Amino acid sequence: MRLVGLTGGIASGKSTISNLFKSNGIPVIDADIVARNVVQKGTRGWKKIINAFGNDILLENGEIDRARLGQMVFSDPVKRQILNRLLAPHISSGILWEIIKLWMKGCKVIILDIPLLFETKMDRWTNPVIVVWVDPQTQIERLMSRDGCSQEQAQNRINAQLALDWKKSEADIVINNSGLLDDTKEQFREVLKQVSEPLTWKERMISRDGLLSIVLCTAVGILLAQKNLL
Repeated sequence: MRLVGLTGGIASGKSTISNLFKSNGIPVIDADIVARNVVQKGTRGWKKIINAFGNDILLENGEIDRARLGQMVFSDPVKRQILNRLLAPHISSGILWEIIKLWMKGCKVIILDIPLLFETKMDRWTNPVIVVWVDPQTQIERLMSRDGCSQEQAQNRINAQLALDWKKSEADIVINNSGLLDDTKEQFREVLKQVSEPLTWKERMISRDGLLSIVLCTAVGILLAQKNLL
């Protein structure tokens, strides 16, 4: 099994690359979707956020007002750290479960679309790591156009993330999305060839049957440990 990390910065065009992988039959686990699921009304993540930020962040139907929460944490680094700390375990376990389900289906290559890939240290579990890069001016202009925000607001949101140039320096593969879509697609075709290459012997070891054995052995180990504690 090959886990490919995909990340970038806000308005860098990461979603474009993610959709290109999907259209080519490569399964993608989207951390943003997982994050939305773990804060749905009534979940443990939902309860933790309310306890930390109060009922004012709720919509009339009881769901979390994601736009309001986003504005709150983007403008306050301390609150952003609190939110990340509260949700990180739930998001990580949600991603792991999605990986297991795809593993069991026999998928050979999985794309992990994770905005905070480096921040959460999940780049350690992926190879290669793909960073979608865009030049600073283009990033600001696209963000302003997309969200209808001012240049100052756009810059603040960009500054709230790890520098895109730093991510670029840590990448195994860089896709420059500063130009036209056709240019990006041409780069993507080369990347698709790379991630679709035959699995290494280490990657082949983590097969569907291999994973099942690991899960069963772990379950047995837990049961034995519980028995010894009784």
